[in-house]
Amino acid sequence: MKPTPPALNVLLTGFEPFEQDPLNPSWEVARALDGWQHMGATVCAVQLPCVFGEAIVRLDQALQQWQPALVVCLGLAGGRAALTPERVAINVDDARIPDNAGHQPVDTAVEQGGPAAYFSTLPIKAMVRAMRADGIPAAVSNTAGTFVCNHIFYALMHRLARAGGKVRGGFIHVPALPALAALHPGMPSMALETQVRGIQTAIQTALEVHEDILETGGQLH
Repeated sequence: MKPTPPALNVLLTGFEPFEQDPLNPSWEVARALDGWQHMGATVCAVQLPCVFGEAIVRLDQALQQWQPALVVCLGLAGGRAALTPERVAINVDDARIPDNAGHQPVDTAVEQGGPAAYFSTLPIKAMVRAMRADGIPAAVSNTAGTFVCNHIFYALMHRLARAGGKVRGGFIHVPALPALAALHPGMPSMALETQVRGIQTAIQTALEVHEDILETGGQLH
């Protein structure tokens, strides 16, 4: 009898609600895709606390539990109207507001002694092209901020790099859902089903494309 091949898992994380909002679209999208399969890979959705440090502990637990071949972390970018794969994570925590535990680090390192930054190892430009081809607003982002989203993005890439870089990973910011935008006048939004379809496309592309395409994705400001 042939041995059973190891499971091919895609770890997809989203955050709990923060700043008194009733929901976080990053988790709503992640949990909607829990169990979804493509190319023999299965999505495993995990919710992270919106708390500095604790989010990394939960990420470490999920990495150990699922042993993923691909990791995609999601987070909310309330001012954006598109799905935005992030290019770079920086080794800085500088919180404009407190996290859900009241922590507000200023100018501290995510990982003491770590490099200044890590680039995503996802094919971010191919992902953007594929999402746009599906009619879904998408763009490369060159800043993940300095709150818990960047915190977990940097921590993820630091761990993947120390493990030899065989597992690819990165971060995608998602817009608000209409129900959330209704609480914040002027905030752009995107329907849940559109976001789910976009992240499906992004994961499909990441599984199929191992060398990113060369096309412009820069910004003037």
